[in-house]
Amino acid sequence: MDFNKFKNICMEWVDAYTKFDKEAFFSVKDKASEEEIALLEKDLSTEIPKSLKDFFAKNSKSVEMRMFLSDDIELPEGLQEIFSACFLIDLDEVLEAETSRRSWAAECFNNINDEYDKVWHNKFGIMTVANGDVIALDISVDRDNPPVVYLSHDDGEGHGAIIGKTFDDFLMNLASIGGVGNEDWQFLPFIDNMKDGLNPNCENAIKYRHLIMENV
Repeated sequence: MDFNKFKNICMEWVDAYTKFDKEAFFSVKDKASEEEIALLEKDLSTEIPKSLKDFFAKNSKSVEMRMFLSDDIELPEGLQEIFSACFLIDLDEVLEAETSRRSWAAECFNNINDEYDKVWHNKFGIMTVANGDVIALDISVDRDNPPVVYLSHDDGEGHGAIIGKTFDDFLMNLASIGGVGNEDWQFLPFIDNMKDGLNPNCENAIKYRHLIMENV
């Protein structure tokens, strides 16, 4: 991915978001060392999918955006559920997300013959969601460069939705729509269907971008 482009997009959004949240921020840490990546793989007893490992090794071991919209901003129809832009791609976060996914799969969604339960299996967690859901890589499709999928633990509408055809696509498109989320109901306005991922050129994305940027 073009990491500099990704960073620049995120920083432009945060500059705009400070109009609504003075504590809005975007942060980037140094690249991960081989030792740090190896330790994560040891803790998980599995190899990290290549696309994610490359991101940590070549770009950053941690990127984070955090912003909460003020209550007085009026969002148009279709965007009313959006209240934040929060995401974290981080070595420790991956450990927590994959541990959470494994726990949900083993304790609550262990029937692989059930269509809902099956979605929790053969995945690799990359991001936790405050409501208990997990964002994961679908390693059943491609171990090296898998799509990104949303896993809901409470019958959420976005359960099983592909939110990025690849990890790089997910991050770039997430940045382009302002980093919204990371709950599924905040993602859904920017998804045309359950298979094509976030669409930064959809009507709602254009509407949201105009709304936030015009208030700078």
